[in-house]
Amino acid sequence: MGLLDRIFARRKKRGSPVPAQVFFTNTLSGKKELFIPQKPGLVLMYTCGPTVYQQQHIGNLRPPLISDLVARVLRHAGYEVKRVLNITDVGHLVGDGDEGEDKIAVSARKEKKTPKEIAEHYTQLYLDDLENIGIDIDDIRFPRATDYIREQIALAKTLEEKGLAYRLPDGLYFDTSRFLGYGKLGNLSQAELIEGARVAKVEGKRNPADFALWRRAKKGDLQMWDSPWGLGNPGWHIECSAMSRALLGPEIDIHMGGEDLASIHHNDEIAQSESASGRPFVRYWLHNAFLNLEGEKISKSLGNVVYLSDVTARGYHPLALRYFYLQAHYRTPLTFSWGALAGAGAALARLWALSREVKEESRGVAESSEPLEEFRAALRDDLATPQALGVLWESLKSDEFTPEEKWGLLTEADKTLGLMLVESPETKEPEAPLPVRALLVRREAARAAGDYAAADQLREEIEKSGYRVEDGPEGTVLTRKPF
Repeated sequence: MGLLDRIFARRKKRGSPVPAQVFFTNTLSGKKELFIPQKPGLVLMYTCGPTVYQQQHIGNLRPPLISDLVARVLRHAGYEVKRVLNITDVGHLVGDGDEGEDKIAVSARKEKKTPKEIAEHYTQLYLDDLENIGIDIDDIRFPRATDYIREQIALAKTLEEKGLAYRLPDGLYFDTSRFLGYGKLGNLSQAELIEGARVAKVEGKRNPADFALWRRAKKGDLQMWDSPWGLGNPGWHIECSAMSRALLGPEIDIHMGGEDLASIHHNDEIAQSESASGRPFVRYWLHNAFLNLEGEKISKSLGNVVYLSDVTARGYHPLALRYFYLQAHYRTPLTFSWGALAGAGAALARLWALSREVKEESRGVAESSEPLEEFRAALRDDLATPQALGVLWESLKSDEFTPEEKWGLLTEADKTLGLMLVESPETKEPEAPLPVRALLVRREAARAAGDYAAADQLREEIEKSGYRVEDGPEGTVLTRKPF
């Protein structure tokens, strides 16, 4: 950039409006904090992505969806956001520790393909899923771990030269005792770190929580590179530190991922990155809670997985899953059921119908309103999506606001929630039989009269007829039971 370019850039920066205040719960402090990036107006954000050895289930889609929500809210608040979401195509072992086979290699042998073929196939399926749930993938960089082997080796070499890593016959290990802040994310004790690491005993390791930066090649390995420690492959944890450093710099503003990564993977990232740079690695750590199925975390290892393709195969729009996620706060565990998804799908269809009506009545003219400010405040207060949706529904149902004010709220919600509210698709839920609808009318009347015993009995009759009743802030929704 030349001198004139720098002058004009400074002038533009001075004339830019100050971004609105946004608050996030920082896992590092355990408190809700005002977001202040290291560079005014610019946000550097990294999200831990998938290990692409098989198709990603809907639980794997919650982190990128929440990351997308964060980016939307920050952009709408006036920030520029640079995003990176990594693709792990080497290094992640079956047991999540330092022993065992690489997940990509296991899948390659099973499917009789090369690791690259496996990784590219499942990466594309993942990117397709992201687009289908309303994420603009053109706005994100998706680095592959295998494209940054040189950077990972350089980072490991720096740590060794600083005396923070040591060699063993099977590879190079980080000495966690040399990093005084190890475990500070979540304020974990040494015992909790050892338990969470789930690593097998390796002869010569100085500390049980020490982790591999580089592993020497073993019989059966399918991906190997030369290094100062011999032919081998990188440890799982080092890829995020190396790629974040290469693409965003040594210090970033926000790092996101599922809560299962906080204790070990992200503490290891902190140890590597801060030991190498001598600077704080991340200012704000954001972690989303698990998605559960019948009381258990959805997990490939447990075999209780549901894919987005299963959702669409049952006739649901993929954005029904996005709406389902937004009904709960991102730090709250969420239980998936087909009935709950049906309720979310029906609510979204009703929201789309209302949006089309308001668009026609307002002639596309948007005006500000008090609910609009309440909606913004909810999202900027640690992504309070349930409250934001509540404001949206109450305002749309109210006669106090003009069509123009309602359209102003809908256009705002469209930008931040990503639910296609401005150009909503035409959908029509199959209508329940007349006897079932009559039962619902009687139930609503009983509830209005305060006769909750009668309302409960009518609910049971409705469910015996094969339908489910969902009561929510948007009203009562009647959906067919999936089974």
